[in-house]
Amino acid sequence: MNRTFEPLKVKDRTFLPTNFTITDWPSLQQYFDNLINRQLSSPEELTTWLHDISELEAVVSEDACWRQIRMTCDTTNKEYEEAFTFFCMEIEPKIKPYSFELNQKLLACPFTKDLDKGSFFPYLRSVDNSVKLYREENVPLQAELNLLAQQYGVTSGAMSIEVDGKEYTLQQAARLLQSPDRSRREMVFNKVATRRLTDKDKLNELFDKLLAHRHQVAVNAGFDNYRDYKFRELGRFDYTPDDCFAFHNAVREHIVPLQAMLVRHRQSRLGLDVMRPWDTDAEPAGTEPLHPFTDGKELAEKAVEVFSRLSPYFAGCLTTMQQMSRLDLDSRKGKAPGGYNCPLAETGVPFIFMNAAGTMGDVITMMHEGGHAVHSFLSHPLALSSFKEYPMEIAELASMSMELFTMEHWDVFFKDEKELHRAQLEELERIISVLPWIATIDKFQHWLYTHPGHTVAEREQEWMNILNEFSTGTIDWTGHEEYRRNFWQKQLHLFEVPFYYIEYGIAQLGAIAMWRQYRQNKEQALENYMNALSLGYTKTLTELYATAGIRFDFSPAYIRELADFVVPALKEMGVE
Repeated sequence: MNRTFEPLKVKDRTFLPTNFTITDWPSLQQYFDNLINRQLSSPEELTTWLHDISELEAVVSEDACWRQIRMTCDTTNKEYEEAFTFFCMEIEPKIKPYSFELNQKLLACPFTKDLDKGSFFPYLRSVDNSVKLYREENVPLQAELNLLAQQYGVTSGAMSIEVDGKEYTLQQAARLLQSPDRSRREMVFNKVATRRLTDKDKLNELFDKLLAHRHQVAVNAGFDNYRDYKFRELGRFDYTPDDCFAFHNAVREHIVPLQAMLVRHRQSRLGLDVMRPWDTDAEPAGTEPLHPFTDGKELAEKAVEVFSRLSPYFAGCLTTMQQMSRLDLDSRKGKAPGGYNCPLAETGVPFIFMNAAGTMGDVITMMHEGGHAVHSFLSHPLALSSFKEYPMEIAELASMSMELFTMEHWDVFFKDEKELHRAQLEELERIISVLPWIATIDKFQHWLYTHPGHTVAEREQEWMNILNEFSTGTIDWTGHEEYRRNFWQKQLHLFEVPFYYIEYGIAQLGAIAMWRQYRQNKEQALENYMNALSLGYTKTLTELYATAGIRFDFSPAYIRELADFVVPALKEMGVE
């Protein structure tokens, strides 16, 4: 694989003025009016029109993304919050009717049928889907939903605890749960649980509002429930709710036993008769938690070195982001929780946001978001903005595969071989444990949205039923039953991006398949990976996975096959 990195070229604007920025709706509206009113009398005019739409979409998207980036980097800044709110309430709702009209115009144009069926098929299928789902009465509801969802970040971003006179965000406190001092771990766990439960009722109230609004959106669009509506809105053309249920069952049957094996392995290493929830990330006495880096600057520098060992192209992506100040990695109070890679549609160089606190988990997050960033770079040269709006099943394949590709190069972070092996085992433990959690969250969402009007008590009961279904039964939660009943509230996807979670499971299986391919032929696997990501969404998911050299498949038989591949790797690390 000889692909070298070349700096992205920002396309010159040909439709909007070079210095145009979004300040109000009237100044933006004129460009939408131009597109709506333009005559499309030839294939050439259609092509120019599509490129002008793409340019306008890129400018609007990048503006919106920067508003969100600034607000999540500093949730205490009222100016940033107001700028984001202005876009949500005054710009985005006014764009949606125009987008609907533009989609109708595209579908009605006699020259559309002559567009290249290969690259345009997924795009035109999505346009047709959007037209069928659009309802004018949903525009203000969706604007309000965006604002409500952001309240979760504000509430969570304000959460912190004090340990030994020092304040920690909950992300920073997670590192303390790796301490070999069991009483200290228990103290930290109790503080985190107490802090989360302080906002339990507030988050339940927020969630009830989100559920009610989402159900109304679905009813307005002619659906019985929000689950069925959201499947269509997400463009899940390649699988159904029944496929998700098969995934849940297969994970319970083939993955949960692996997770139980890993928990017992840790229990044996800790020498404990009973595992408690504050023991799941702990190391034995005398074993210090892994310290892969001290701050965000060091994390970035080491990530570049790891990426360079795989491909100079990968390293070039991160180096460019460093140079353009598009990395905000350190955790701090007032910063929204979580991590993300935000593609920036016009300039092409994305932004990575995370809450690094010096843990092994932060290394994994950096590798993960770095995979997303590489995807952003590789797909940016595609002709239309819409070609780059790839679904999460391929987006998460990009990020999760990068985690596994980089594993053998983590000696950049860990000079000691034993620490390196510990880190690699942590990654495999995380992969195995996240699949049951994904199944838990996804199955919970199916219930949430097919049972509109349920009470908080009913929600808690169903959560416990599903949580127990995917539990190994090896952890004693005595005394923390209330925290466990509300444990779902820590999952931001439930609040902010409903139903966006099974994609992680599908992609995680794909990443294991990519890792298997990588172990067989590294150069070919990386070439397949880059070829697939370069396609954006100009091919179907099945075709994208095939280009990557793997199958788009999450059937029980396939999950068992991949689980069987992982077992020898675990045994190599001493897990029995």
